[in-house]
Amino acid sequence: MQEYELNVLEQYDIEVSGTRKTRGAVLCDTDRGLMLLKEVKVSKKRIPALHELHEYLRSQGCTQTDGIVLTREGEYLSSLEDGSQYLLKCWFQGRECDIKKPAELLAASGHLAKLHVLMQHELVNSVTSGEHLGEEYLRHNRELKKVRKFMRGISPKGEFESAFLKYFDQMYWWADTAIHELEQSDYEELYNQSVEACCMTHGEYNYHNILVLQGDYNYRKEPGQIAVTNFEKFKRDVQVEDLYYFLRKVMEKHGWKARLGDNMLNAYSAIRPLTKEETEYLRLRLIYPEKFWKIANSYYHSNKAWISVKSIEKLEVAIRQTEEKKRFLEEIFAFHL
Repeated sequence: MQEYELNVLEQYDIEVSGTRKTRGAVLCDTDRGLMLLKEVKVSKKRIPALHELHEYLRSQGCTQTDGIVLTREGEYLSSLEDGSQYLLKCWFQGRECDIKKPAELLAASGHLAKLHVLMQHELVNSVTSGEHLGEEYLRHNRELKKVRKFMRGISPKGEFESAFLKYFDQMYWWADTAIHELEQSDYEELYNQSVEACCMTHGEYNYHNILVLQGDYNYRKEPGQIAVTNFEKFKRDVQVEDLYYFLRKVMEKHGWKARLGDNMLNAYSAIRPLTKEETEYLRLRLIYPEKFWKIANSYYHSNKAWISVKSIEKLEVAIRQTEEKKRFLEEIFAFHL
């Protein structure tokens, strides 16, 4: 155990028998079960609301979340002399949701619906509201144009810049279409109602933050119990933003297979039926070329003297999958261009 780990963990009323590294954190075997220690850079103002959310979920019977462990002094965070701050959370013996196993993806979709039913609750501590989708899309479009202007000034252009500029108009058309569709939708009312009703989202519901417990499948080929972690980006917003995010990440890995996507939506709707406005919202989110924007944004804020082969591959995949996503939107959402 490293010295900084000792200095942090001694601030808690626990006995630690061992530690081991994991992705960006330290797993701790303690007399109170498995815990995870991680350095945090989020605003301290958000932590009380995060703790309150976990306590509320537990009071409602949703015990499989990574609740915050308080220090001996009753503080949410522990700290070292250098100013670094740490969060100790309850953790679980399990593995990440396997994106290759449809049964686990459907179970995770249904579990998200259960969370959303509970996460319509006003907390004592204030919760940040999510950005208005119209403002987000306009900002992304400005950033895309900025990247294009920058690339046009480069000489000679590399493989990444050439591909980006070649397909820019095609991809930007999708971005512009998303804004047009948004302006014709009922999004404004849905967003305002969600914020006023204190509907909360997880903020980063993906397979990395979904743990499948109790080992692998049982004899019925059913996934084990699910735990959900890392709620640090939770906010008041349209709740199916989580479903959009999870669905998009999965579809990008599965080549936008309509059957799987439809089954995920049905697994969610079986527990928390989607309204017409929420279905429309999902369509609006999927129209926007978010993967293309993410790649462009990453490029603009990176070392442009050397573009990795992986970045070029990601761009090519994002462009190629546009047609696959188009067919998905036609089949699942009846959206025809």
